[in-house]
Amino acid sequence: MVLRSRLDRVRRTLLAASAVLALVVGFAVEATSVSHAAASGVCDIYASGGTPCVAAHSTTRALFASYNGPLYQVQRTSDSALQNIGVISAGGVANAATQDSFCAGTSCTITGVYDQTGNGSTLVYQGPGGTGGADAAATATTEPVTVGGHKAYALYINPGNSYFAYNSTAGVPTGSSPEGEYMVTSGTHANNGCCFDYGNTETDHHADGNGAMDAINFSTSCWFGGCSGTGPWVQADLEDGLFTGGSTVWNPSQVSETSHFVTAMLKNNGTTQMALQGANAQSGSLAKLYSGSLPTGYNPMRKQGAIILGSGGDCCQTNHNDSAGTFYEGAMVKGYPSDATDAAVQANIVAAGYAAGTATPFTPGARVSLQATTSCCISDYLRHDDADTKAVISAINSASSATDKADATWIVHAGLADSNCISLESANASGNYLRHSSFELYLNPNDGTSQFAVDATFCPQPGNSGTGYSLQSFNYPAKYIRHYDFTAYVASNGGTNNWDTTSLWAQDTTWLAAAPWN
Repeated sequence: MVLRSRLDRVRRTLLAASAVLALVVGFAVEATSVSHAAASGVCDIYASGGTPCVAAHSTTRALFASYNGPLYQVQRTSDSALQNIGVISAGGVANAATQDSFCAGTSCTITGVYDQTGNGSTLVYQGPGGTGGADAAATATTEPVTVGGHKAYALYINPGNSYFAYNSTAGVPTGSSPEGEYMVTSGTHANNGCCFDYGNTETDHHADGNGAMDAINFSTSCWFGGCSGTGPWVQADLEDGLFTGGSTVWNPSQVSETSHFVTAMLKNNGTTQMALQGANAQSGSLAKLYSGSLPTGYNPMRKQGAIILGSGGDCCQTNHNDSAGTFYEGAMVKGYPSDATDAAVQANIVAAGYAAGTATPFTPGARVSLQATTSCCISDYLRHDDADTKAVISAINSASSATDKADATWIVHAGLADSNCISLESANASGNYLRHSSFELYLNPNDGTSQFAVDATFCPQPGNSGTGYSLQSFNYPAKYIRHYDFTAYVASNGGTNNWDTTSLWAQDTTWLAAAPWN
């Protein structure tokens, strides 16, 4: 059957990029300068420690106490209009109400994230209409959060989204100059695709060898093997490898960072040493994951001074980003920050008061697409099969037909058997729900029976692989929705059926709640 063929995994959309210049110029015009006089923002702390920010990005809050400019830009799908989203007040939280009003009745994407330093390193999406390339802008409303009790939105990056900036006069460290950087990300939305990075990257979108990058990586990718735990981990992408420490050997001090909000830090003096740190961004202090010499072949560093967010440095002008991750805020600094400065930055982040938003991907009435997380299938989504009533996974992208996109979109309802759980109705087959029968998943019309209700009820749980979500069968609680050989089942971790195999069970039963395709 064509739907289950792997041929559709190589299809990619390459559209004209005629709007690139206008969009990039628009960002340059809108960027706002900032006074550094106050001392309570993250970048004020870095400056007082002698390591000033050379780039600062966030969709949630100002990183200077006096910053009163735009944080990011959204584009409305209905008419392609653009809108800057600023702060409620100087040094404050994003004005989410502006976005909600502008995007009401349609959808929006985040087309760029402004550089709050005034140095002009605005991160623009790497796709047609952005900086050019094969990717798209991320959906603007996937994850609402609160910061200090105020609503804000994350930059929620799925495979196919990424951002890039380069300004030769921005002052981003190059060569072997020392540099520090941090980001606040999420331990609940990560994968092993290459490469969810924030930091220094190549200007030419090519892998230019050892030391050409100096970026934080946050992912479940075990680049050199021998990893302990399931991740995600705070790592250093120095090009040609993701390093957990000072060599290709697994660093036993590494720990999985699974908090909803995670502080990730990397600093590198460019010639002899680097350090990795991580923490829960809601409480506590930093854990030093590594502090020591640079890997062999990476001293000195050969940084080029561009900035990447959401992908590796050799993405995405001719290829397609495979990584997933969440970005709330981050900054890059000139120099090698002291441990005291790092600790003060972590305290500032904790004091900001990050909290999960009241909205969830599985709120009744919401639409959601469920993306596979196993490395084989990260472009695949759970869908119903037009050839029969079975549920399967297949590749869906922006070039897919409207029918395919609708087949991979689900309307969330309160669980037919238990309102604390959910049932999933097809977006294009009204009254038909995802249900299991003999442990295989089908799309069937609701016949009103109690048996159908329990078979069509699933309870979202934290992802079995440490990221995303797993959907537990209501009437067989040891079983979860799983893809196996591109067909969907409810499966236990070990059993007599082929689809109960323990191999890749955690990954196969873990899904990302992605923006709806329809």
